[in-house]
Amino acid sequence: MTDSALAAASSQISAAQSGVPQIKAFFDEPTFTVTYVVHDLESRHAAIIDSVLDYDPASGRTSSASADAVLAHVREKGLLVDWHLETHAHADHLSAAPYLQGQLGGKIAIGEHIVTVQQTFGKLFNAGTDFERDGSDFDNLWKDGDHFGIGNLDVTVLHVPGHTPACVAYVIGDAVFVGDTMFMPDYGTARADFPGGDARALYRSAKRLLSLPPETRLFMCHDYLPEGRKDYVWETTVEAEREANVHIRDGVSEDEFVAMREARDKTLAMPRLILPSVQVNMRAGHLPAAEDNGVTYLKIPVNAV
Repeated sequence: MTDSALAAASSQISAAQSGVPQIKAFFDEPTFTVTYVVHDLESRHAAIIDSVLDYDPASGRTSSASADAVLAHVREKGLLVDWHLETHAHADHLSAAPYLQGQLGGKIAIGEHIVTVQQTFGKLFNAGTDFERDGSDFDNLWKDGDHFGIGNLDVTVLHVPGHTPACVAYVIGDAVFVGDTMFMPDYGTARADFPGGDARALYRSAKRLLSLPPETRLFMCHDYLPEGRKDYVWETTVEAEREANVHIRDGVSEDEFVAMREARDKTLAMPRLILPSVQVNMRAGHLPAAEDNGVTYLKIPVNAV
């Protein structure tokens, strides 16, 4: 069966049908997260991908310094934000999409399989009646192969499950924003042991992305400093990943990858912010409703994870 979504993305990249996206990256070192502002040079329409709301777990306080840097860039460039795009429901930071939406407008969007994540974690957090678990917290839910525009830029959505069931990648011009499907070649791939994760699905999703033209630029959602590297980096190419990715380069079989990934995942601690992050991000970055004393609470399930 032909992968029509991938074929469309490959054609988009090879033919350069949608022009060259202008890309500005913002790296948040406390969470090792990269936020991107992508815009069309001619129309100045833009999208913000995987934004970060600062959160201090010791005090329970949020702040907007990271998001404000993005906001300042958008205003300096005179950009018109159409979309706040999430690659998945992150487990390592809170999304700033609602904050930025309030300042800039635009719609918040994620893959349609966020409903699976909402149902799983809605049960874990015993979410109340304010949480519908049907994706309606988001303004738009993408299906695999969906197309939309950012000004004159064509965008193709690819469903790339494995790290979570809802992961998507955004093909924008000649660039792909891969979320947590893979990292820089010297760091490998994302874990697949969260609820709904699947190492075999992750392998197939990564290989799907790596079947795009070799010159395709890949932009990571995170970077970590492996031994031997001094600087954070987050841009690479399909060709570089196929040649040198320490987990999934050419020649690594699916069974070899699954055995490695599952063994490695058993050694990993839970992300520091997973419990606050997921219960906010499954709500499109909105905090739970305030209780009758006017205070919003995030739940910490004890001995449940």
